Amino acid sequence: MPRRRGCAVKPAAAPALLRIHHAAIICSDYGVSRHFYTGVLGLRVLAENYRAARDSWKLDLQLPDGGQIELFSMPQAPQRPSYPEACGLRHLAFAVSDLQAWVEHLSGLGIAVEPVRLDEYTGKRFVFFQDPDQLPLELYELAAPAPARP
Repeated sequence: MPRRRGCAVKPAAAPALLRIHHAAIICSDYGVSRHFYTGVLGLRVLAENYRAARDSWKLDLQLPDGGQIELFSMPQAPQRPSYPEACGLRHLAFAVSDLQAWVEHLSGLGIAVEPVRLDEYTGKRFVFFQDPDQLPLELYELAAPAPARP
């Protein structure tokens, strides 16, 4: 937003943002990514449309809280630079209640998972892994699992 010089204009209060509605992801192999987001991560398909004019698929996926991911296939899309980190979206994080169960699930499917880390500011555990196009994804544990009862 450009700054005004010489004026002391107080900005108007912004209307409320309610939540993130969706994140859009472009993939290189639609079938592989569709399986990853639905079969591996368990997201529910809301709609799936082939856009002939763009030679592209658009898959609308839903998380249990109503948040959505739009998965697009785009012919000839350039690779996303992830390392070294570039400006822009850094990663996509999903809230989970049992981080260890997810680590075991992903590892059991042969998906590389980084070591579990501890957020130094919140004390919460989190872990990173990647989607089929190397988009960094994070699992962030909101609540520790309840202890098992004998």
